[in-house]
Amino acid sequence: MSSPNTFSRRSLLATGAGAVAATGLATPANAATEVPFKARKVNRPKRRPNLLVILGDDLGWADLSAYGSPDIKTPNLDRLAASGVRFTDAYSASSVCSPTRFGLYTGRYPGRLSGGLPEPISSPNELHGIPLDHPTLASLLKDQGYATALFGKWHCGFLPWYSPTRVGWDEFFGNFSGGIDYFSKFSHNGAYDLYEDEVEVEDLRYYTEIVTEKAVSFIERDHDAPWLLNLNFTTPHWPWEGPEDKAVSDELTARIENGEKGVLFHNDGGSLATYKTMVEDLDQSIGQVIRALERTGQLRDTVVFFASDNGGERFSNVWPFTGAKSGLNEGGIRVPTILSWPGTLPGRQVSDEPAVTTDWTATFLELAGATPSPEYPLDGTSLVPLLFGGRPRETQDLFWRMRGQRALRRGSLKYLQLDGTDHLYDLSEDVREQADLARKRPEDLAELRAAWEKIDETLLAYS
Repeated sequence: MSSPNTFSRRSLLATGAGAVAATGLATPANAATEVPFKARKVNRPKRRPNLLVILGDDLGWADLSAYGSPDIKTPNLDRLAASGVRFTDAYSASSVCSPTRFGLYTGRYPGRLSGGLPEPISSPNELHGIPLDHPTLASLLKDQGYATALFGKWHCGFLPWYSPTRVGWDEFFGNFSGGIDYFSKFSHNGAYDLYEDEVEVEDLRYYTEIVTEKAVSFIERDHDAPWLLNLNFTTPHWPWEGPEDKAVSDELTARIENGEKGVLFHNDGGSLATYKTMVEDLDQSIGQVIRALERTGQLRDTVVFFASDNGGERFSNVWPFTGAKSGLNEGGIRVPTILSWPGTLPGRQVSDEPAVTTDWTATFLELAGATPSPEYPLDGTSLVPLLFGGRPRETQDLFWRMRGQRALRRGSLKYLQLDGTDHLYDLSEDVREQADLARKRPEDLAELRAAWEKIDETLLAYS
C-alpha cells in the first residue's frame, strides 16, 4: 500500500531527511535515521508485558518534533519514537474526547453505547457512561491477573453513576469531566473536579505535575504481577495555562466563581507561545515517567503507547492536513502515535499502516493474553501479527461517525460526508482532501458509502 502522507515510505527510502525536506514540510526529528517498518517475526518474552497507555489531549498531528513541528521541541517523545515504531497513518476513534475513550476502553465503536453518542459528554447524567456490566480493557486484563490504574482524565461518565473503579480499574486519580483548570481544578461546568477513586481531594498544584507524580509513584512500587496504567494527561487541552500561569488560572477561576459560563473554553486567551510551553511540559513529564521505568528496571518489560485522543484544536499544528478537532477531515482524526517495547520491538521504524483506536485495544488484549467477551465482540483488529508475527494485515475498513458527518477509509481511499454531501479522496495523492473524486469514481464512492451504511445499521441511532 502506498503511504497517504508526505512523510512516506517512498520519501524515506529516497534520501532520508532530504527527501522529506524537498516536499516543503518540516523534517521530522528522527527522519534521517528511521527506516520503513518491516513485518518480521520477533521473539517475545514469555512474561506478559506491562502496558503503559499514554494519551495527550487535543494534540495536532504535527505538534511533536518527531512529526515535524518546526517550533515545539519534544526530545523525550522523539526518543520514545526512536526506540520503537512511529505511525504516520494512525487515527482516533472519534474527533472529540469521550467517544474516543469509549473506543479505547471497550474496543468497540463509540456508537454501540448510549454514552458514546454525546460528542462529547458534557454534564453528569445517568444515561451517558460505560455500563457497569460492560467489559473493558481494564476488567479483561484484571481477569488475567493484571494490576490496573488510571490517572488523569476519565470522561466516560460521572459520579454517582459511573467511575473507572466500577469497570475494572483498581485505582483512579483524576478528573471525571472533559477539561479542568490546571490549578484550581474547576471544570467547565463550574464544579470542582479532582478525585482519588470516588473521593474528592484537594491539590492546587499544576495538574500535569500531579498526574506525572502519581504515575511515577505507581511505577516505583513493588509489583508482583504485570500492570496496566492508563495515563491520561489533559495537556494541551484548554484552558491555555502553562506551569507558570497561576495568575491566568486565578482570573479564570474568579470568573467561574462569579457565575460566568463558558470560561474554561478560554476563547479570550492563549497563544502559540503558551501552547508550545504546555506541549513541551507534557514531553518533559513523559520523560520523567520513562525514566522511572528505566530506574526500576521495568522498561524492557513494558509496552509503551502514546497517542492523542483526537486531532488538534485552536493552537495546534495539523499540517499537512485540513480540519481539526470535532471534524472528520484528516486533521480531526489523524493523530501522532508511537509504540515502543525496548529489547523486543525493533526501533527507529516508521509505519504507514492505517490503524485506529479500537485496533490498539485488540492489540493490548492479545499481548496480555486476554480474550474479549463473545457477547461484546471487538470492532478493532489486533496489530500483534503485524508487529510481532511477521504477517502483514489485510486491508481494514476504518469507520467514523459523528452527527452530520461520515467517514470510512479503505486502503488509500476515503469516503467523507459533510453536511449531506458525499466526497471521495485518494489520500496517497491528496492528504489535504482537496481533489474530490466523487464524480470521477462513482463506483468507488458507492462501494465505500455502502460499507459505511452497513456498519452504521449496527449502531445506536442518535436521538
